[in-house]
Amino acid sequence: MYMPYGWPEVIPLESGLSGPSSQRIVYFKVINGLMLVVGATHLELWSSSQTSSFYLQIFKVQFTERRIQIGGKQPSNLSFADINLLLDEQVPILVKEMTVSNIVCDNKHLLLGLSNGSLYPISWKGEFYGSYQINFHLGENNEIIRPQHSYGNGNGPGRGAIMNSASHMPSRTSAVVWLEFCLQLRMLFVLYSDGRLVFCSVSKRGLKQPESLKAEKILGSEDAFCVSLASVKKILAVGTKRGVVELYDLAESASLLRTMSLCDWGYSMDDTGPVSCITWTPDNSAFAVGWKLKGLAVWSVSGCRLMSSLRQVGLSSLSSPIAKPTLDNKFEPLTNGTALMQWDEYGYRLYTIEEQSQERILVFSFGKCCLNRGVSDKTYGRQVIYGEDRLLLVHSEETDELKILHLNLPVSYMSQNWPVLHVAASTDGKYLAVAGLHGLILYDIRFKKWRLFGDISQEQKIECKGLLWLEKIIIVCNYVFASDTYELLFYPRYHLDESSLLCRKLLLAKPLVMDVYQDYILVTYHPFDVHIFHVKLSGDLTPTSNPTLQLSTVRELSIVTAKSHPTSMRFLPDQINKESAPEKISSFSEKLSSREPARCLILRANGDFSLLDLDDGHERELTDSVELFWVTCGHSEEKTNLIQEASWLDYGHRGMQVWYPSPGADPYKQEDFLQLDPELEFDREVYPLGLLPNAGMVVGVCQRMTFSTCTEFPCFEPSPQAQTILHCLLRHLLQRDKIDEALRLAQLSAEKPHFSHCMEWLLFTVFEADISRQNLNKHNARIADDKSSNSLLEKTCDLIRHFPEYHDVIVSVARKTDGRHWADLFSAAGRSTELFEECFQRRWYRTAACYILVIAKLEGSAVSQYSALRLLQATLDDSLYELAGELVRFLLRSGREYEHTAPESDRLSPRFLGYFLFSSKKQATDSKSPSFKEQSAHVASVRNILENHASYLMSGKELSKLVAFVKGTQFDLVEFLQRERYGSAHLENFASGLELIGQKLQMDTLQSRLDAEFLLAQMCSVKFKEWIVVLATLLRRSEHDLRLWNAYSYTLESHPAFVGYHDLLQDLEARLSSVPSFQGK
Repeated sequence: MYMPYGWPEVIPLESGLSGPSSQRIVYFKVINGLMLVVGATHLELWSSSQTSSFYLQIFKVQFTERRIQIGGKQPSNLSFADINLLLDEQVPILVKEMTVSNIVCDNKHLLLGLSNGSLYPISWKGEFYGSYQINFHLGENNEIIRPQHSYGNGNGPGRGAIMNSASHMPSRTSAVVWLEFCLQLRMLFVLYSDGRLVFCSVSKRGLKQPESLKAEKILGSEDAFCVSLASVKKILAVGTKRGVVELYDLAESASLLRTMSLCDWGYSMDDTGPVSCITWTPDNSAFAVGWKLKGLAVWSVSGCRLMSSLRQVGLSSLSSPIAKPTLDNKFEPLTNGTALMQWDEYGYRLYTIEEQSQERILVFSFGKCCLNRGVSDKTYGRQVIYGEDRLLLVHSEETDELKILHLNLPVSYMSQNWPVLHVAASTDGKYLAVAGLHGLILYDIRFKKWRLFGDISQEQKIECKGLLWLEKIIIVCNYVFASDTYELLFYPRYHLDESSLLCRKLLLAKPLVMDVYQDYILVTYHPFDVHIFHVKLSGDLTPTSNPTLQLSTVRELSIVTAKSHPTSMRFLPDQINKESAPEKISSFSEKLSSREPARCLILRANGDFSLLDLDDGHERELTDSVELFWVTCGHSEEKTNLIQEASWLDYGHRGMQVWYPSPGADPYKQEDFLQLDPELEFDREVYPLGLLPNAGMVVGVCQRMTFSTCTEFPCFEPSPQAQTILHCLLRHLLQRDKIDEALRLAQLSAEKPHFSHCMEWLLFTVFEADISRQNLNKHNARIADDKSSNSLLEKTCDLIRHFPEYHDVIVSVARKTDGRHWADLFSAAGRSTELFEECFQRRWYRTAACYILVIAKLEGSAVSQYSALRLLQATLDDSLYELAGELVRFLLRSGREYEHTAPESDRLSPRFLGYFLFSSKKQATDSKSPSFKEQSAHVASVRNILENHASYLMSGKELSKLVAFVKGTQFDLVEFLQRERYGSAHLENFASGLELIGQKLQMDTLQSRLDAEFLLAQMCSVKFKEWIVVLATLLRRSEHDLRLWNAYSYTLESHPAFVGYHDLLQDLEARLSSVPSFQGK
């Protein structure tokens, strides 16, 4: 028999073995005291014998050329391996209860972190050097004053102890919980359990002796909880107990770069808890952050929040959805906190394990943005996000609305070449080139068709390392495995086959970065060797012809530098001064195409951005902390390229920046969008993808979450956002007195939906800068005003005056600024009364109404009230009753204020207001009423206008307009009806009234029935019997006074026009017969 006892033992397998079905355990066996676990990607060998702790085992793994077949027709990248045990020794540590944090190493030694706060070095040959601790004294700014070390080999009592100052050391219970080692910069980071993170420099002697480690300083506020190193970017991410992530630049002596947290999105440390784990993407361009209590987020290096599993509750974001209160938090993933995270090798998937729920793994799918890095071509003309098996295209229509279209790749290609590795869009935006592990495919966006290799053997010979477009030719950077070489393959986009191969160019080595501009190709090798080739195409590039392509080297440049390696290089075309070369656009393009680019832009791995002169090799530093950039001049085939005036744009943690060409000693001038245009700063959750040159806009993308009761977790959806930059380009031209160019640029974009918004922000930013300059001049005794030339504010107003949006833009900017500065604005834009009169004559009444407050401020209350009264009468004539109501409220309010503040001599005279005192039959009697005598001239004028309009509507029985008039202006209809019982509200007889009002109201619509209900209630309040019966008949209601119905029923029966009301009469007769007073008659 078998009887269990004790607790079950938990064997922690590698994450790959306990992952999804694609990584399941494929073989399991226990024999001879050993347990073998085989997974899809690796194997584990466990010993079941009685062994002691702290054994060091070093295995030698040698891969063979025999590939492992795991499914599909093609062999995988996995190979059989020979594993040999080289070393099996017990580490001589006295305290058996100690634990190891992790292991870091260089090419000679390994270093272990121990739970007693010490470090233990071991050589790869199995030599144990004994433990030691890092001694330090704190100085100013957490700088460390390091005393002399003493150490032992750990083989005897006391020999492993270190003399230290306990007041400046981690406490005795502070264990080493994690080690991070940057071999290139020779930096070691030691994280203790008490929150101290010690930065140590490592000498060339390596990790063997404690003298080779020098404690430099303590990073942060001594509340570190976890750390993660980005070896490519040389950035250290530190998660703190405060829930904040701190980034440190290792290239600058571990200086603090920036911090990230969810506080701006409404989540505090009490909500999320401390940062539990951080993991970088394989390319180090982003990192995932998990919190102990709940939540997961992904950030870019520049500080853009790319993803969050928590619902938006803050006020800083307009793009995230507002959660409904009925939804429960259980729909959010990782609500119990994040325990572990790991990216896959391509960065397409993030595997996470939730705290207190480690029986399953949550996997988040990610797409990558097509950025201008490496040897893949730029795609800013066609914004693309690519996933492991699909493309997400940003689709833009003529309107402002942008959409994401999912494009699934052909199964026949992806089943053999998963995943997607490279994507490039053609210059004209009509084709997409996509490459997986082998081969490539082309997609025609217009006709929605794929083009593949007809011969699969040819496809498998191509191991694409990058894609470039040369007009209608696709360039493939191919790695030849057999010879370990790299080559360029030139294919026409109309046919993918070796028979159509235009050229094959062998490269000297693996290229770092590549670029194409017109007929020139740039190839850069390690460390920094630049080669430029010229392409000559002979013959027509058509399927019926036989074109040939030749490459010739036109420039070679070898640059010796200690800077970080380049991640992107782009040709910078020369921008010819149009004033000195006034050729036509066609001749200008031809002249430009024949000129070899003499400069290029360089973006390095550490974010440094520079301009390289290809003639002399001189490199000029421009800025730093740049994440991506776009060259705009000469790189767009759009006929209406609105961003041609700019040279390039870049994006980093500062936001968006634009660069313009400028004559003189400084050929390029930088303008920071954050300083000049606060509205241009993208939300910190919107990441820019590229440009729309024909719209003058930057396109970005952010995350949205949609919830459903059918699924456990929400759906993460990328949402495109657009940001215009047209006003920045126009301001740049105006500042350089390029008035004609600015006007042409504005005319090109005049039909765009965002044009009015651009003009408004152009004027607003210029006016705000003018106000700031005036405030500075007030504190400066030396004021130099140039009266000879127009100011930038005047130039801006003159530019906008060419467009019909001028009046709206001027008054909109005025309403957004302090009224104390309106005089300066309208001195450049024109007198407010003149602008009002122009709007009034053109019947732009809504715009004219906006000028009323400006006139009151600049011209006085009397003029503003006169203008408002004129506008009130005009809006009533055009049935703009909501606008009329606003004018009424303004006149009554300003009239009261004016009567209390203005002296007798400044008040409006009765003759002035007499223009609005229209005569009526009841005017003499009404003026005798006490209420009218008490009214001011302003109130009387408004009342007369309203009553005359109400009389006009009632006389013509325009009842729908009357209802809208009453609701819009809050006119007292009851009082008016009481006075007009025998006037305009009088009905001649029931029959004519029913016929006329029925024609006016058109009772077949819902709004007309609502209007009739409203009028019926008003007539009942004043007891207008004829009106009550007419409106009730139209509404087919008989619940009112039956005696009235008995009196008018004969008219309904006898009149042939009222046949449709006979069913109402039958119901009426039934009701009358039930009334005793009517029976027997």
